[in-house]
Amino acid sequence: MSSSFKVPVVTETNFSGLKLVNRGKVRDIYDFGDALLIVASDRLSAYDVIMGEGIPFKGKVLTQISDYWFEQMKDVIPNHLISTIVYDFPSLCKPYWGDLEQRSMYVKKTKPLAIECVVRGYLSGSGWKEYKEHQSVCGIALPAGLTESDRLPEPIFTPATKEDVGKHDENIDFARAASIVGKDVAERVRDVSIAIYSRAAAIAEQKGIIIADTKMEFGIDDKGELILIDELLTPDSSRFWPKDKYKPGKGQESFDKQFVRDYLDSIGFNRKPPAPRLPEDVIFKTSSLYLEALKRLSGKTLV
Repeated sequence: MSSSFKVPVVTETNFSGLKLVNRGKVRDIYDFGDALLIVASDRLSAYDVIMGEGIPFKGKVLTQISDYWFEQMKDVIPNHLISTIVYDFPSLCKPYWGDLEQRSMYVKKTKPLAIECVVRGYLSGSGWKEYKEHQSVCGIALPAGLTESDRLPEPIFTPATKEDVGKHDENIDFARAASIVGKDVAERVRDVSIAIYSRAAAIAEQKGIIIADTKMEFGIDDKGELILIDELLTPDSSRFWPKDKYKPGKGQESFDKQFVRDYLDSIGFNRKPPAPRLPEDVIFKTSSLYLEALKRLSGKTLV
């Protein structure tokens, strides 16, 4: 745990006696045999580059929002979550309860699918860039004359490859996704992803947030069943826009890390390591945006 701020920031965990098996862009993962402990740090990745500074409360926000959405979607598809309550975790975790509180999920171990499942309801980011060149996104033809941030006629499934830390995920069409995971599985995750996005978008809109797009992950459990894994509908995996400020034809204000991306663009960041230092005002503004997203969606507050 390290920070130059008054609010403690967790940028890395190293729990003695627990088996660390992976340190991703944001999460540290510990192996407990048939289950995993996923610890959401306060690290922030932008353009697939991990920033040197953490964002206060970020890991807790991601965990609490995922917990909220897993509950909302459990009748659509089962998920990997066993518990977010530290008292439910294995006894080896007890010395670290303070560090794990509110930022950790104890989950079923699965075999993750080798694709990212992205659903877009609005035209933004790499989707907007591709549309301008081809009038399509991931092989899906779209109407002519759309502008940046326009709402699409209906949500579309636009999968991507999974790449290692430091590499950019690649948008792919449905046929390529089917070649990677199999046609039946690809059709199933497409349908489930769109169903989850559609329900979440309707819930969020009532709370003043537009979910422009989101990325989900799925895995196969020990019974051979498809289940929802990783995080769900967080500011890290989604674009959240304030509904009252939405104006198509340009980029939108947001409750996610787009604020950091915009800062990096403003200083001409080349999107390659090493990351530039983030100013304190950018760090704390980003933290406040994440906290606002949690409050609006779930009603929970952390401060």
